[in-house]
Amino acid sequence: MASAANHPRAQRSFAPPLVLLAICVLINYVDRGNLSLAAPIVQSELGLSNSELGLLLGAFFWSYMAMQFVVGWLVDRFEVTYVIVVGYALWTVSTGVTGLLHGFAMLLGIRLLLGIGESVAFPCCSKILAYNLPEQERGFANGLLMAGIRLGPAIGTFAAGPMIVRYGWRPVFIALGLIGLLWIPAWLKWMPERKHAQSGAYAGPDTLAIISQRSFWGASIGHISVNYLFYFMLTWLPTYLVRARGLSPHEMVKAAGIYYLTDATSAGVAGWLADYWMRHGGSATQVRKGVMGIGNAIAIVATTGCALAGPHTYFGWLLAAGVGCGMMGVGVFAYAQTLAGPEAAGKWTGLQNGIGNFAGLVGPVLTGFVVDKTGSFLAAFAVTVAVLILGLIAWVVVVGPLEQVNWRPRRAKAAALPQEPAPDIP
Repeated sequence: MASAANHPRAQRSFAPPLVLLAICVLINYVDRGNLSLAAPIVQSELGLSNSELGLLLGAFFWSYMAMQFVVGWLVDRFEVTYVIVVGYALWTVSTGVTGLLHGFAMLLGIRLLLGIGESVAFPCCSKILAYNLPEQERGFANGLLMAGIRLGPAIGTFAAGPMIVRYGWRPVFIALGLIGLLWIPAWLKWMPERKHAQSGAYAGPDTLAIISQRSFWGASIGHISVNYLFYFMLTWLPTYLVRARGLSPHEMVKAAGIYYLTDATSAGVAGWLADYWMRHGGSATQVRKGVMGIGNAIAIVATTGCALAGPHTYFGWLLAAGVGCGMMGVGVFAYAQTLAGPEAAGKWTGLQNGIGNFAGLVGPVLTGFVVDKTGSFLAAFAVTVAVLILGLIAWVVVVGPLEQVNWRPRRAKAAALPQEPAPDIP
């Protein structure tokens, strides 16, 4: 199947859709994190217990993770440029409607809907990049998407947080939903023209064919390690800076913001360098594993250094960890796009992302448990380093050569199946 990325005109015209995809994932992370910012106010206003608040904060991940194992099939079966619109509309409307609801049960339901809507984002993005960009141009594209992910929490903290305090959480949620809907007409105007839905009897490799690949499990374990560091910094960095390093709330916001910006910048720069290396002779295996391996090694050393450093040197190690985290993010979905190929990129990404997000369920809870038991963050950092070491082995050793899996034997088998004759039309 020929890719639209083979045509220089198509490559040049992909800039607007790429920017819109980056904005899409940025909004994705703003919307999934806004309840955390408003949590103390919501809890007080609605009289929620800590257990009920915990259920509301965790409900997003339940539906989000479960849908990852379904949405990949939808993305590979139907036109992806419209699947992303449906999912985006669902999660943006859910964000706005949240501001209108009263009561625990209704909020729980809308958070579940938010997770269902947001589940389409990364399988769709991965599918679109696989079809519309050649291998040597996907590094920067994936880096830009990762930068959007990293900027989402920063923008949510710096922008939505103060507005919630000033105007209340309900108007802010409604405004975020309404403003977010402006993305849809922009996407419908500039989305790629290529049709991505499968046609005929063969709809890409099935789930069993994907999970039987050793490289799939290497990428999935590696994905867990990247997400573990990302969620560790996303959920516990502010508390660490205040409790362990003695920063004031104002100093904490500034330090955390610099970290998130460093992470985002690293993702964009690493993606550009990966494309440059590949255009100048580097193979996909050399480039993807090289960038991932270097980024992982930096993250391991820097995270260790941050945990052990003194009060005057820890911040440099923290920023170095942000550099490593950003570099690792570039390859997370680039691996999937290369190994699965255009016809299976959505399904592979959905399955891998579903497994990778176990880190979001386990990591923050495990960190809190370890800090409570030990009274410091040292053991929590040690767990993070151990997970990163496991991820380094998975990305570099367990994943095989970065070449598209040969799905043709299964395609040929599907094509050989007898087809039902078309009914006679009188």
